[in-house]
Order: sequence, then C-alpha cells, then structure tokens
Amino acid sequence: MNFPEIPAESAAGTPICSAKGCRAEAEWVLAWNNPKLHTPDRRKTWLACEAHREHLSSFLGVRGFLKDVVPLAEWDDTAAGAR
Repeated sequence: MNFPEIPAESAAGTPICSAKGCRAEAEWVLAWNNPKLHTPDRRKTWLACEAHREHLSSFLGVRGFLKDVVPLAEWDDTAAGAR
C-alpha cells in the first residue's frame, strides 16, 4: 500500500482540507484510487475537515473510487508504521 506525503498544509504546517476553497484543519483522510488508472494497491489521498468529509466521500463513492475513510491521527500512525 502506498502512503504518500500529505501535501496540503497551512502556514503553521497543519494539514488542511482538500475541498475547494476550504482552509479548515483536516481531520480525515479519504483513501481512493481510480481503477482505470491505478493498480489495486495504489492509494491516493484527499484530506477533509468534519464539514466536508461526507461531501468528498460521496463524490468519490459514486464514482467507485473511495476505498477508506480514516481519522488523520490513525492514518499518520499507520503511515509511520509502514516506513
């Protein structure tokens, strides 16, 4: 499984939501892949604040891309263990 760096950060280094125009602190990681482009084990990530988690999950889900939704703290722990 791929654990990419989470690139969206505020000036203070805090991860921010991936929703367009949102600058809120991220609380969730949405792991996804496009099966037409990515191997089954590849995971791309979007970050979500509490307000946008459902919207972003739905967007990915209706396309069949959403694989997992994990609290950011748990994702960080999992990614650290994979290194």
